[in-house]
Amino acid sequence: MRRPLPDVLPIRWPEGLPSPPAETEQALDRAARVLVDGGLVAVPTETVYGLAARADDPVAVGKIFAAKGRPSTNPLIVHVADTPMARRLAAAWPDAASEIAARLWPGPVTVVVPRGRSIPDEVTAGGSTVALRCPEHRLTRRLIEKAGVPLAAPSANRSLAVSPTTAAHVLESLGNRIDLILDGGPCTRGIESTVVDCTSVPPCILRPGPISREQLETLLGQPVVLAPEPTDARQSGSAARSPGMHARHYAPKTPLVLSATAATHVADLLAAGKRVGWLTTAPDAAEPRRLSASRDLLVIPMPADPDSFAARLYATLHALDKRELATIVVDEPPDTDAWRAVRDRLTRAARR
Repeated sequence: MRRPLPDVLPIRWPEGLPSPPAETEQALDRAARVLVDGGLVAVPTETVYGLAARADDPVAVGKIFAAKGRPSTNPLIVHVADTPMARRLAAAWPDAASEIAARLWPGPVTVVVPRGRSIPDEVTAGGSTVALRCPEHRLTRRLIEKAGVPLAAPSANRSLAVSPTTAAHVLESLGNRIDLILDGGPCTRGIESTVVDCTSVPPCILRPGPISREQLETLLGQPVVLAPEPTDARQSGSAARSPGMHARHYAPKTPLVLSATAATHVADLLAAGKRVGWLTTAPDAAEPRRLSASRDLLVIPMPADPDSFAARLYATLHALDKRELATIVVDEPPDTDAWRAVRDRLTRAARR
């Protein structure tokens, strides 16, 4: 018998209310029961939707990998309700982790620390470290408190595809592979958390995200280095140090091209009779206006600031995948610290 699609339960917590409405509490209670029993629940965070399972149960964690089609060499981030829960999962708590947790949690930054004994090999791909995050989304923290266990939660989509920023994206990608979806509305940040290896000296950013290198250096009062360009751990057979380090990732079904000369690239594609989507931060410039006369071109205006661009990026790519385009062309963002996370996602989405 075919497994039914999961229920999608709206959860809301209006500002000013000391506790969530009764229907939200009921939805969280139901989700907590599913998690405690070893099931899979898609949960909202400020970054992207996560596919959650209890992190202390190897069988439950294995269901995440099966649902996503995720390689076992790609470790998972463990989400916690607060810093004390995080520290119980770590064998040691480096100074950098302490500073980040004190100043930036809850928030879109993950710390990599020595792994404690309660974390199964399945979570860390057998590695000696674990990635921990306390999400900004207060309903997800409340769910973790109700479940009473930390939650392993990668993005709630098929492996290497565009991450989901709405409950509808989750349903389209995973369908009946999971047990329940909590709909907390669109994600506000729109791209995955910054991942910082706190076991190295100096600390190292393994994955750029909403918290920039400059912010971390100011906070920590020391240099923060960047990991080398990602390599494909699936090909080497070795475990990744952190989630999200594969060379190709975050990719739409439609081929994506990141171009410093986007107008020329778009013009060539149109001349070849191709249907094109063009993400540009300058839609009113001369070339986008001239080329937009073509019926085969869809010009998508994108914000000129990196945070707003990031918040809109994945939803835009999901929408364009439904337009039967031959190619998506994206203006290459500036090579600056502020744009590093966006450049990272687009660069890997463009790899084939």
